[in-house]
Amino acid sequence: MSRVHPVRALWNAMSQQRRELGLAGVLGAVASGSAVALLGVSAWLISTAAEMPPVLTLTVAAVLVRALALSRAIFRYAERLVGHDAAFRGLTQLRVTVYERLERLAPTGLRAFGRGDLLARLVADVDAALDLPLRVVLPWLQAILVAGATVAFLAWLLPAAGVVVAVLSIVAIALVPWLIAATARAAEGRMAPARAAMTAAVVRALDATPELSAFGAGTAATARVGALDDELTRLNVRESYSLGLGGGIGTLVQGAAVVASLVIAVPAVIDGRIGPVWLAVAALLPLALFDVLATLPTSALSFQRLRGSAVRLDELNEVPEPVAAPAHPVALPDRFTGLTVTGMSAQWVAGTVALQDLHLRIEAGERVAVVGASGAGKSTLAAVLMGFLPYQGSIAYSGTQIRDVDGDNLRHHVGLLTQHAHIFDTSIADNVRIGDPAASDERVRQALDAAQLTTWIDRLPRGMDAPVGAFGLSVSGGERQRIALARLLVARRPLVILDEPTEHLDGATADALNATMMTALSDATVLLITHRLRGVERFDRIVQLDRGRLVAQGTHAELMAQGGWYAQQWTLESERQDMARLLHELPIGRAVPSP
Repeated sequence: MSRVHPVRALWNAMSQQRRELGLAGVLGAVASGSAVALLGVSAWLISTAAEMPPVLTLTVAAVLVRALALSRAIFRYAERLVGHDAAFRGLTQLRVTVYERLERLAPTGLRAFGRGDLLARLVADVDAALDLPLRVVLPWLQAILVAGATVAFLAWLLPAAGVVVAVLSIVAIALVPWLIAATARAAEGRMAPARAAMTAAVVRALDATPELSAFGAGTAATARVGALDDELTRLNVRESYSLGLGGGIGTLVQGAAVVASLVIAVPAVIDGRIGPVWLAVAALLPLALFDVLATLPTSALSFQRLRGSAVRLDELNEVPEPVAAPAHPVALPDRFTGLTVTGMSAQWVAGTVALQDLHLRIEAGERVAVVGASGAGKSTLAAVLMGFLPYQGSIAYSGTQIRDVDGDNLRHHVGLLTQHAHIFDTSIADNVRIGDPAASDERVRQALDAAQLTTWIDRLPRGMDAPVGAFGLSVSGGERQRIALARLLVARRPLVILDEPTEHLDGATADALNATMMTALSDATVLLITHRLRGVERFDRIVQLDRGRLVAQGTHAELMAQGGWYAQQWTLESERQDMARLLHELPIGRAVPSP
């Protein structure tokens, strides 16, 4: 099957608005035609009035001038109203389509795109699609309709003038825009990627502001953004050159049309083939027509700019979905009876195995800790169980294969709390209510109480309605994770995966949060993924992964008796904890009493 052109794909995405856009094109053609006819009728009226005929001879033309002047404004307003309404509704539909595509790719399928790049695709590139109906389709449709009507009238008046204006109209409609597009194609093709690169650089610099300031790298980051901005400016200047060239050529073609019409019309007046009053009409109609056609070079540049954005949006469709949706999805049972992993293997990149031949059984109500060094495959296991990553083998949730389950249904039964739980720039209550949008204030309050946040919230002037700031900047790391925990509690998932939830916290805060999580999740089956062993001794079972394979499992006492990595790591962490406690007890910085 042949691939749809990216611009064509954008047009197809606005298919529901084509009728309104067609109506807008007709209204715009009537408005532009009224402007051309207004100049022609005015020329005839002035020329006829110069001969001082009876007043009644001019009445119809005078009324027609007023009608055309009014219709030009009215139909132009109607065209703008209908066209922009349809275009913005089509843009909304396109934005939803792009967002749905990103949602299907998230989170593992978006690893090839940076945050700034995704932001540029979702905002700037989608907004550029607005140019397709308003600055490409409608101007060309109006130009063709108005040029056809004007040429037909001139052909009736003077066939030779009609032929000349028709040829020059074709030049203005097709040749001049093609020439302008050819001169600007290279610059316009680089415009969208350059804009995206600058957006990505700015986002990265803003995200890393503390690190850049700490290491004195702010100047280099600013220079990088400045260089990208200079490149974007150069591309804009190149576009301006092309636009100026188009305007100059359009003026030449317009002048040629007027001169050619006069050259043809003057002998016709002398020969008596047309009346003298038609001379001004033959001269001014091409002038008015080419004013309408003068917008086409800008439309050609808009089309080139649009192509770059369309290609970038189409690249999202080229990325395969990490996990294909099942053809006939089944629903998971409400009651969780256990999770059985049999011979499961998974990989992030083809040829590199992250998990291999994994066998694991988690009973309902059990608490299992998965430990191992970095790169052992712990987070890969979480991604597979959440339906973010495809796998080979078998994973049965209450006897149902999760590959046969729709992703949303799977995540309605399996909850996840990571070390980078996202906090939205809204209130505490709204962040918690993401777990269940229908949750009442009482349920939200109960979840916050279970996460041990009510004492802190009661001290806030606005309580649960207090804003947390962008990315939760107004709260501490521990408070951010507790808000995410409350969100998880409101969701009420029977199986909960905790993926390094205390990784970025200090020891005391991590211990407190671990205790809170275990108490709050007492009714759920918990799978804790961590490389920090402190606290896992209280779990029912500990599973050790190494290079994607399960190498040991058992209770804390059993693994300590076996020796190996777990016993060594536990001993090392215990020694560090004892050393930290000893250093805290030393009288450093305190006065020593004299004997």
